[in-house]
Amino acid sequence: MLFSQYYLDCLSQASYLIADESSRRAVLVDPRRDITEYLADAQTLELTIEGVINTHFHADFAAGHLEVAAATGAWIGYGRRAVTEYPIRQLADGDRISLGDVTLQIMETPGHTPESISVLVYEHAADAVPYGVLTGDALFIGDVGRPDLLASLGVTADELGRMLYDSVQRKLMSLPDEVRVFPAHGAGSACGKNLSTERSSTIGGQRRTNYACLPMDVEQFLTLVTGGQPSAPGYFVFDAVLNRKDHAVFDPTAPPRSMTTTEFLAARAEGALVVDTRDPREFADGHLRGSLNVPADGRFAETAGMVVEPGRTVLVIAPPDREEEIVVRLARIGFDQATGYLREPERAFREMADGAAPGQIVPANRLTADELRDAIGRKPEQGGAPVVLDVRNPGERALGAIDGSLHIPLAELARRLAEVPVDRPVVVHCAGGYRSSVAASVLRAAGRGDVSDLLGGYTAWAQAFTPTTV
Repeated sequence: MLFSQYYLDCLSQASYLIADESSRRAVLVDPRRDITEYLADAQTLELTIEGVINTHFHADFAAGHLEVAAATGAWIGYGRRAVTEYPIRQLADGDRISLGDVTLQIMETPGHTPESISVLVYEHAADAVPYGVLTGDALFIGDVGRPDLLASLGVTADELGRMLYDSVQRKLMSLPDEVRVFPAHGAGSACGKNLSTERSSTIGGQRRTNYACLPMDVEQFLTLVTGGQPSAPGYFVFDAVLNRKDHAVFDPTAPPRSMTTTEFLAARAEGALVVDTRDPREFADGHLRGSLNVPADGRFAETAGMVVEPGRTVLVIAPPDREEEIVVRLARIGFDQATGYLREPERAFREMADGAAPGQIVPANRLTADELRDAIGRKPEQGGAPVVLDVRNPGERALGAIDGSLHIPLAELARRLAEVPVDRPVVVHCAGGYRSSVAASVLRAAGRGDVSDLLGGYTAWAQAFTPTTV
């Protein structure tokens, strides 16, 4: 058997290639849209990719099933409850897929979504115990898939949670301890709240250490699994629907267009959104008014999906020679609308400041922890204290917060802007400074004038002062 895991750190996403070494027949499971790496490996190993299986309708990324099928002629497989706009092979509990001696067997594991399946992998067709199980988003290392993403229309979180209990506690935990566990996501994914940095485990390991796999009744399970979940990015529902549709495939050979300053400003004037992916310090030194700062060095695609409306035309400002990378990362969440980029932004900014767009290049204010403390202490006659906006997730805030701060997780900010007072300055903070720069740029783009973010985030505040709890 040939077995490969492909892990994408920025989305905490795992995909798999399984093949029979004798027959050279292969199947891909949960591939991403930029499929060059899979195809190159298959060519090197002289494999024929016959099928592509999605364990469910993914909400956190646009899957690459259509791209794989277009490139290889492979069939597309889903659980039997899946309904799509394109032809699929419906896979039911117990179905076996032979690649030669290597055999895959389907286990229906609904709960994260109704159509969710897991894939048992047998190195030899006659083996009594499978080599491993690809669990999709049903079972993670240290966690289980959340049932509350609302990606499945017409099914409630309670109904999904009860399905998930059965899938985890009765089906997956019935497998032998030695079966290896290979999930679709790892730490950092918003598909769960307690995912491990480990990329594989065993059923026995999860039985001992995963809170959701310990013996309990269904009501206990629902309480534990649904509590404290991070806010879901706004693009999740968009992607869950997109993965059902027969949409255009991603073409990695069509690079984004380099635009002149004049072309860039014209596209912006027609309504395109500028996404500036430079470091927050560079963004703060000077940026195009109204642009969003979503730094490339981080969870770029997921964060962009929180603050960019799906379908909105996007113009990119990127670090040197990273424009194509940014476009690919946007495409991974189904955002194919990046029409061009501004090469050498510093030079272009000088052109704008010198006359092409006077007054449009502006700095962003950032405060130290000491400066924020002084601002919080200002009396009304001194201008009053600012609104301190905490954009961390609930689990982070539970560990400590700045007294009197307003809490709106970044993933919810775009739809909750009206809750941020307009008659006072705003200082935004997260844990370390990445998300706060994003959030502050969202507020400025919405017309809020006096907005700053906290250098070093809550970590810097807690190090400087005794943290207080909410």
